[in-house]
Amino acid sequence: MTTAQKVDLAGDAVRSFPLSSVLSILDLPRSTWYYNREPRPGYVERYAQLRPVLEEIAREHTEYGFRRTTTELQEGYGLLVNHKVVQKLHQLWDLSLIRSIRPPKPSAVRKIITEAGGKANLVASLETIEPFAVLYTDFTQLRYANGREKAFLIAFPDHASKLVLGWAVGPRAITELALSAWESAKEGLGRFGESPRGVIVHHDRDPVFTSYEWTGRLLLKDEARVSYALRGARDNTEMESFHGRFKTENRSLIDDAQSLEALRIVIGERLGYFNRKRRHSTLGNRSPLDHLAKLGYEDTK
Repeated sequence: MTTAQKVDLAGDAVRSFPLSSVLSILDLPRSTWYYNREPRPGYVERYAQLRPVLEEIAREHTEYGFRRTTTELQEGYGLLVNHKVVQKLHQLWDLSLIRSIRPPKPSAVRKIITEAGGKANLVASLETIEPFAVLYTDFTQLRYANGREKAFLIAFPDHASKLVLGWAVGPRAITELALSAWESAKEGLGRFGESPRGVIVHHDRDPVFTSYEWTGRLLLKDEARVSYALRGARDNTEMESFHGRFKTENRSLIDDAQSLEALRIVIGERLGYFNRKRRHSTLGNRSPLDHLAKLGYEDTK
């Protein structure tokens, strides 16, 4: 059992048993417990952009440990990261579990993406992007309840206006949560008299986004278009930037939420602020809704 697994197990057990007894049974030093139980604020946030890259490396190179992964980061992705950081992130994110699991055979959707090559990324070839033409999405992990609990946020920011059209928060990054967020995004489009038909939804090749449920709903039912980031976070920088900015600006409020419902309330309030009031330099220091209003788009809500 790894240290990270012992820490997680101890975290559950201390709710019912004395900490000293739990640590003794697990043979876990008290100093190790305190160091790993509450990762330094900002450590995971600081390296959050590396997670999709590290997961991609772990899936493609199942035999790589943290040292060879460090070299792959440097030579394959141009990312200079200390091997000790990579080792720590491997432990925090349990990347060894990904490496130990034999990858499943690619689905028909994944085969199509592979055969399409660069054409699978519909956004890369666009020269100009109008409001509501391209939406980005992805999951990001949130730590709340003073870091003791985790949840996942999935949102749909618009490329041109930065407006977040829909979102959802849940305990797991699963297809059901993604589809719930998509329904919310469709409602957001509807408030501006827009339809999902023809809208490009850009994301990575996470199993959720290559599932038949996801592609069937978007492509067949809603007639949207799906676009895939072929190089992980490097091909979805808009989404990575949104996640980093949103979590940094709201870290204390997210951390203070003591339940999943309280977290949802916080996220809803902060995204409301993000859409209505937060000024964006790329929009001429206007909020997304002010920017859209200036372009003649009216929110009917």
